[in-house]
Amino acid sequence: MPKTELNKRVEEALDQIRPYLEADGGNVSLVEVTNEFVVKLKLLGACKNCSMSMMTLKAGIEETIKRAVPEIKSVEAINPA
Repeated sequence: MPKTELNKRVEEALDQIRPYLEADGGNVSLVEVTNEFVVKLKLLGACKNCSMSMMTLKAGIEETIKRAVPEIKSVEAINPA
């Protein structure tokens, strides 16, 4: 699958969870999808400094992305709190 299509599908998955992040003053930005199918995200706003951001990343964001894009193996933050 072309990377642009994969990125589009990941962005669509992120759009499903963004309203919840934004409600708490945060957001995420897609940095890249690696050749190993690892999504790298940048945490923004309140998510950047939140003590619960890693739990949100794994339990919320990663699960949402994996449901929508089963090829994805894992999700990582490039700026963990």
